[in-house]
Amino acid sequence: MSGLDRLKESFRSAPVVRFGDYHYFVHPVTDGVPMMDPTLLQEVVDAIDAVGDFDCDLLVTPEAMGIHLTVPLSLKRGIPYTVVRKRKYTLPGEVSVSQVTGYSRKEMFINGIESGMRVTIIDDVISTGGTLRAIVQAIKGLGAEVVDVIVVVEKTDSKAELEAELGVSIKTLVKVQVVDGRVHVT
Repeated sequence: MSGLDRLKESFRSAPVVRFGDYHYFVHPVTDGVPMMDPTLLQEVVDAIDAVGDFDCDLLVTPEAMGIHLTVPLSLKRGIPYTVVRKRKYTLPGEVSVSQVTGYSRKEMFINGIESGMRVTIIDDVISTGGTLRAIVQAIKGLGAEVVDVIVVVEKTDSKAELEAELGVSIKTLVKVQVVDGRVHVT
């Protein structure tokens, strides 16, 4: 298999569960279950590496499902990373951001980003854009520059609107939607 063939096929065969009226696919990249095949992870990390702008000082990822994507890139590129956490640590310079998604409202906490830094954001999935919106706005508010945003899975039809609102380009590897209880990949 070449390109993103493994990733696409893994989504096509992903189990779909139902939460109320919502059909939700379960996938190792976005959920950590079922188990992650190392060749699939390598394919995804290589694809992120191929499309990303890594002329930056720091990689930024929200917990939890961006971590397994960001760590190998940090090692490969020699770029430090920080995780936007759901827990407050009260470290000097910590910034609280409000994450509003289609299904929740939470506080997230950013540490280690300073004015003038250039950062690349990596995440697993974009759906409502709530998490990404909160992170990009907070990073810009700190006086740092968002160099690039790379997301593995696009589950939204409003990416262009979010890009215009935030003033950033969002690169995605695959677009995925559940139709009639099955996962479709483009």
